[in-house]
Parts: sequence; C-alpha cells; structure tokens
Amino acid sequence: MKRSSKIYTAIIFVFLFAPIAILLLFSFNEAKSLSVFSGFSLDWYRELISDRSTLESVKNTLILAAASTVISTVMGTAAALGMYRLRREWYKALMNTVTNIPMVNPDIITGISMMLVFVFVGRLFSASTSLNFWTMLIAHVTFCLPYVIFQVLPKLQQMDGNLLEAAQDLGCTPFRAFFKVTLPEILPGVITGAIMAFTLSLDDFVISYFTSGNDFQTLPIRIYGMTKKTVTPKMYALATIIFFVTLALLLLNNVVDNEEGRKLRDRKKQKRQAA
Repeated sequence: MKRSSKIYTAIIFVFLFAPIAILLLFSFNEAKSLSVFSGFSLDWYRELISDRSTLESVKNTLILAAASTVISTVMGTAAALGMYRLRREWYKALMNTVTNIPMVNPDIITGISMMLVFVFVGRLFSASTSLNFWTMLIAHVTFCLPYVIFQVLPKLQQMDGNLLEAAQDLGCTPFRAFFKVTLPEILPGVITGAIMAFTLSLDDFVISYFTSGNDFQTLPIRIYGMTKKTVTPKMYALATIIFFVTLALLLLNNVVDNEEGRKLRDRKKQKRQAA
C-alpha cells in the first residue's frame, strides 16, 4: 500500500512539474527546436533583453500588479477590520458570502460583465475610449480584494481583543491603536494577502483581456497574441524568469506563515506556563 501511494505521488509530481522542467531546459537551448537540445546557450535571454515590445508589456504588467496590490491590500485590510467588528451574525455571514462571489465566479463571467459596465459608463460620459489602464486596474482590484480579506480576517479573529482596549484605555486614539497594536498582530496576514494579490494580478489573462484597451497591453495578452503566429523561444526565457520570481514569492509566503505559526505556538506555551 505504501509503495503504491509513493508511485501515485511520483506520477502526480511528474505531470505537474515535467512541463515546467522542459520549459526551463529549452529556454537555454541553442536552437529553436523543442524536441532536440542542441547545446547550452543564453541567446534567447539576450534576445529577450533586446525585445522592446515584450519588455514594455512586462513593465505594464508589473505596474498594474503593483498598483492593484497596494490598493487591494489597503482596501482589503480595512474591509476585514469592518467585517470583524460586525456584531450581527447574519450580517457577517452575508458579507462573507458576498466577498466569496468574485472568488467562485468564473473569470470569463467576471471579465465580460465588467467590460459591459465599463463600456456603458464610458458611453454615458461620452468618453473617447471606454477601456484603458484604469479599467484594468479596477478589475484587478476587484478580484484581488477577496483574497486579501480572507487572509487578514483570520488574523483579526486570532488577536486578543483586550490588547486594543488596553491601548485605548492608556490614551491611544483608535487610529493610533490600530497602527501600534492591531497592525503588528495582523501583519503576517497582510503580507500574505499582498503576495497573493500580486501573483494573481501578474498571472491574470481572462479578465485583463476583456477589460484592456489598445493603449495598454500586459504580458499574458501579448503572449496570447503571439500564439496566433509563432511563440519564439525567448518566451521560454521570459517564462523561466517569471517562474523563479513566483517561486521566490511563494517561499517568502511560507517563511511568513512559518514565523507566524512559531509565534502562535510560543504564545500558547507561555499561557500554559502562566496557568
């Protein structure tokens, strides 16, 4: 039984990581072939650096991801704080359900519906173009918000509410008490939510495709346009770089979670010793 489970796990890992391994390998291939590795070379990375259109789309993607991450993290933290302070259970359950909708709703439905809203508003105000950077930013903030909320909310629920009351009793204003007491307690959740928002925005194609204009093109949209002709191996090089950036963010997320888990175990241990 143990042997079969190990074989099954190995097969799953092969299916998951074999395509990525092939992509990494052939990004260093000297030729364009995807079946024969003719030799190690960095030519495709050099071509990537000289491709201004691709680098411009990378810059657009990073700007969009950074902006949507900052906005969704601030708004998501504030929304989680408001939901945490709700007293009525039915209202809190309703807000949790509403927050879940962008997460479970298919991307294509979200993209089409937001495109229709943006076009309607643009025509209502007689705008020259209905879709641009700002419509993409609003769309990305919309689908990143729930992930930030559901990362911050559990940290608020784990926090000792007496700390906030004690800070206010000692003379802190609610605003100052938030930054002195609440924020340090929920900071791991805020960081995790920000990382998730950044990676989701960086990776998104469907919603971006429906809400983008002609003057702002992200990397996933550019790669999709290239598939209609030929995807050159320099895209393998770019995908390799993105993979390692995403891997670094994932490792950072795990480090933050492990550190938070360690602090939580230490607190429980101290409480047991005090009791």
